[in-house]
Amino acid sequence: MRKFVAIAAAVALTAGCSLFGSDESGGTGDGKVVLVTHDSFEFDQAVFDKFKADTGITIEVRKSGDAGALTNQLVLTKSSPIGDIAFGVDNTFASRALTEGVFAEYRSPEADKGPQRFAIDDSGRLTAVDTGDVCVNIDPAGLAARGVAAPTTFEDLADPRFKDLLVVEDPATSSPGLAFLLATVAQYGQKDWQGYWNRLKDNGVKVVAGWEEAYTQEFSGSSGKGPRPLVVSYASSPSAEVDEAGKPRTAALLDTCFRQVEYAGVLAGAKNTNGARKVLDLLISEAFQAKVPEKMYVYPAREGVALPAAWAVAPAPQSPATLPAADIQANRERWIEQWRTAVRG
Repeated sequence: MRKFVAIAAAVALTAGCSLFGSDESGGTGDGKVVLVTHDSFEFDQAVFDKFKADTGITIEVRKSGDAGALTNQLVLTKSSPIGDIAFGVDNTFASRALTEGVFAEYRSPEADKGPQRFAIDDSGRLTAVDTGDVCVNIDPAGLAARGVAAPTTFEDLADPRFKDLLVVEDPATSSPGLAFLLATVAQYGQKDWQGYWNRLKDNGVKVVAGWEEAYTQEFSGSSGKGPRPLVVSYASSPSAEVDEAGKPRTAALLDTCFRQVEYAGVLAGAKNTNGARKVLDLLISEAFQAKVPEKMYVYPAREGVALPAAWAVAPAPQSPATLPAADIQANRERWIEQWRTAVRG
């Protein structure tokens, strides 16, 4: 793990200052807050411990599949919420959660420190916590062992040279999977993206449920040492695959990227709304945001947060693909059904 902490975060942790309304006795008595999130959520326990000392709040983390599965569960249980706050609904699923009334309004006093740049609307129901760029990652050594030069474009992935080498996530259950589907819509347009997926299918693309399975089990460049040297992951993922000499063992194809933003929000009908608001404040605080790159390999939404030196080996794309939130909302379910027809048949 990279060892870094932004100066402001270090001061906050060591000097005992807090943004969360602690009293002189060290807590407000807000009890427990249930934070529902996706399987890839990681955090620094010391930050949570300091938060508990300041507020008296214990954060219970409940993981619930990939971001797509998380969103589906939040919608299905909105009349009886499974937690107090949720983190991990991203810009590919956010419009659905908002339309379904999953989240309550809350505008954190910390939101104007950067997260507001990524606001979906002006309701304050969702607050950006991090950003990342979903794109194809490659294992150069795995490709070299097959005598195949690395691909660089979407079109390359459909070339017979890369038959049976690509693994992607299901867009119906995975936010990276949906982001990659949207990247192909942005690249090929409404008329031609399905034809592209037909070609990927003919070229042996493998579809799995979520990122964890794709990256840690199927991808040959990760610790799982799977059979496929091409995977849909993140532009920052190579920073987690650095060898002893400081060189990345993997690389991202920056011309295949789609910008992803992950949000947190207080759940409508939460048992502990007051505590949930304080946890949301924590998620965009300097102390938590300073650990976001190290723990989850995505970019903090807060401005001015230092990045690990190792991230120099994994540059962000200059012009990642995007689609308007209104277009995603209007077409997402139809695109997923069309994808199922093209790929699942």
